[in-house]
Amino acid sequence: MSREFELCPGRRVGGEQPCFIIAEIGQNHQGDLDIAKRMIRMAKDCGADCAKFQKSELEYKFNKKALERPYTSKHSWGKTYGEHKHHLEFSHDQYRELKKYAEEIGIFFTASGMDEMAVEFLHELDVPFFKVGSGDTNNFPYLEKTAKKGRPMVISSGMQSMNTMHQVYQIVKPINPNFCFLQCTSAYPLQPEDVNLRVISAYQSAFPDIPIGYSGHETGIAISVAAVALGAKIVERHVTLDKTWKGSDHQASLEPNELAELVKAIRTVEEAMGSPVKQLLPCEMACKDKLGKSVVAKVAIPEGTILTLDMLTVKVGEPKGYPPEAIFDLVGQKVKMNIEEDETITEQAVENHVKKVKC
Repeated sequence: MSREFELCPGRRVGGEQPCFIIAEIGQNHQGDLDIAKRMIRMAKDCGADCAKFQKSELEYKFNKKALERPYTSKHSWGKTYGEHKHHLEFSHDQYRELKKYAEEIGIFFTASGMDEMAVEFLHELDVPFFKVGSGDTNNFPYLEKTAKKGRPMVISSGMQSMNTMHQVYQIVKPINPNFCFLQCTSAYPLQPEDVNLRVISAYQSAFPDIPIGYSGHETGIAISVAAVALGAKIVERHVTLDKTWKGSDHQASLEPNELAELVKAIRTVEEAMGSPVKQLLPCEMACKDKLGKSVVAKVAIPEGTILTLDMLTVKVGEPKGYPPEAIFDLVGQKVKMNIEEDETITEQAVENHVKKVKC
């Protein structure tokens, strides 16, 4: 079982702790601070544990030519990619305002630091944990510097190989033991055949001392719920107020009703996981009393008869008698009274019989 650690103040992840649900707002706020606040409130109202954004210091994330590249997509907020990203990027003061708002309404707040300078700012902002986006998971100098900040880390694994994830583990673990991996496929929207939920189990085997989670970009909630059933301790999903809005992430995001349903379904699945011990439960007694079967005489059996299997059958009987699993134990036993055909065979009818207990 994965170890536990405190991801946010008072909120642990891993082990038997409930799944930590991250509502990834990303840049689905359209560059509008008021929309961003509405989305934080939506995440809180739907039951998510954390509202997350994406923070970049653009000149550190992109080179000049990348920022100057013409951007003619229907999702563009500017003529160049740089203009587009500037429109969607909140200032440091705006981030402080958003974090304060999240604290006021009672939801954890963080962001993916999309470059080393963004991580520096988020550290100054005192976010509870760092989210490492898939695009930086193989950025080893970034990982090392981020790990040295001492904050818990949630590391997505989109576009990576198992070999790379072993390298990530070996870099981060000696510096900062409080981290986890999320299975992720970086496609928007993600098709079911590319999800590969079995990687969660592979990570659990390869990295048994850290929690494993899931970051999904699929449509709907079924796959994310299945991830929790497989043991995901963190689930991250993109969220939006309207899937028809401009922006490439909206289509792969959950609207408020879907996020609320996802949270509800995850909590139901967690409750349903229950205990690994198989036993008769109190809630089953009514069914057992009504429909539980007993060993019944298939024919009339005179007093003193040694029971054989062809004398016995199994039916729902009144009164209750020997349970069906005792039928083979009854073979070879002597009855001490007459038993009518179709009559339940009770302990009082069998001479010195004690049911064998299988160990």
